[in-house]
Amino acid sequence: MTYVVTENCIKCKYMDCVEVCPVDCFYVGENMLVIHPDECIDCGVCEPECPAEAILPDSDDRATPWVERNLSFAKVWPNITRKGTAPADADEWKDKPGKEALLSPEPGQP
Repeated sequence: MTYVVTENCIKCKYMDCVEVCPVDCFYVGENMLVIHPDECIDCGVCEPECPAEAILPDSDDRATPWVERNLSFAKVWPNITRKGTAPADADEWKDKPGKEALLSPEPGQP
């Protein structure tokens, strides 16, 4: 099992999860984070830290469509090891459904 960042992160990108990850397996895109599944040690400390509840175990059916995206984006986005500043409108996007189409494939700034 590994953990996966899902749609709820899009346009929220709070990054609280980055600070607690003991293996630095988060990668940053323009408007979301992903977890590299080959680096994740399945400790689960990131899951409760996410204000948007965007991190799920890959065994959760809601994570299934995001497993491959996490892997593919983690291969091209930069690694992030410190919490950055969340977008100014993150709270407005939190819990909004249907954000998948807003996912930017562009890398973010670590």
